[in-house]
Amino acid sequence: MKLRTQLMIAFLTFSIFPIVFAGMLISVDKLFLLYQFDDFGPEMRSMVIQMLVSGMFLLGFISAALTMWLYRSVVRPLNKLQEATRKIRDGNLDFTLEVDDDDEIGQLCQDFEEMRIRLKRNAEEKVQYDLENKELISNISHDLKTPITAIKGYVEGIMDGVASSPEKLDKYIRTIYNKANDMDRLIDELTFYSKIDTNKIPYTFSKINVESYFGDCAEEVGLDMESHNIDFGYENHVSEDVVVIADSEQLKRVMNNIISNSVKYLDKPRGLIYIRITDVGDFIQVEVEDNGRGIAAQDLPYIFDRFYRTDFSRNSSQGGSGIGLSIVHKIIEDHGGRIWATSKEGVGTKMNFVLRKYQEVTQYEQNIDH
Repeated sequence: MKLRTQLMIAFLTFSIFPIVFAGMLISVDKLFLLYQFDDFGPEMRSMVIQMLVSGMFLLGFISAALTMWLYRSVVRPLNKLQEATRKIRDGNLDFTLEVDDDDEIGQLCQDFEEMRIRLKRNAEEKVQYDLENKELISNISHDLKTPITAIKGYVEGIMDGVASSPEKLDKYIRTIYNKANDMDRLIDELTFYSKIDTNKIPYTFSKINVESYFGDCAEEVGLDMESHNIDFGYENHVSEDVVVIADSEQLKRVMNNIISNSVKYLDKPRGLIYIRITDVGDFIQVEVEDNGRGIAAQDLPYIFDRFYRTDFSRNSSQGGSGIGLSIVHKIIEDHGGRIWATSKEGVGTKMNFVLRKYQEVTQYEQNIDH
């Protein structure tokens, strides 16, 4: 029952009953004036007195009942609401405000409870976000310290004259250059991560020929793998006229992140990276296979989560910020595609993603649709 209705009933009750009772008193008084009090017999006088007393008790009972009713409907929920407000003021969000009434105050309490739930969720998300940021800083510190230490070591070697031959000097300089590139990639990854967090990724979509684009990508990757003494293979089973709508730079970031992640965990005497492009109906599927350590079954569902690193990577010198594959997942998702992984420990991992083909809509097809 609405609070307005309850107050109206209470108002009318408190207004009408005194009037009725006063009317009864006036009527009795008139009877006493019209008739002499002595003319009433004892039974009549007793009955009149009982009626008056009963009326007083009835009025008192109704007043008490209405007071309790209003207390239960108004005061008690307000007390609960006040207590809940104090708890939130003190930073306590672990409680439940239970009010079953469906009146205005009950609705207010329900809205308050929803607010508490949202505040608690936001607080938990903030705690999780802070923990993730701390982990990110820790990971980045580790990843930056490794190349910086190596650079300092090689520079000191050059300064101390350890690189006495031109060949050795060239090796030191190349190593310093590679370590500087590692740092540059890490900073670039952090910059891109901040854009993901604010949903401000700069996409420039265009038509991309699959055969041409991934052929160039494979050529570039092949040269890089050759310098790392890693076997590389490439297969394209897609027709030469197949086109996708994508951002070429971001798609390149996807390939680089996947391949660098594969290279990081190669553990065989002879590493292997293989790229396959296949036609799967309305989509093209890109598969990047390696013969690395593989991923444990319990880790596989979480590898695309932010800051997630497998148990092995947590304990190894490889480190990693834990955001590379989450960036890949975000980019593919924004392209309307899907990405997943299959893996077997000790054998290797396959990273797969699909992109929808671009298909021209002819004027004839448009007319049929209309």
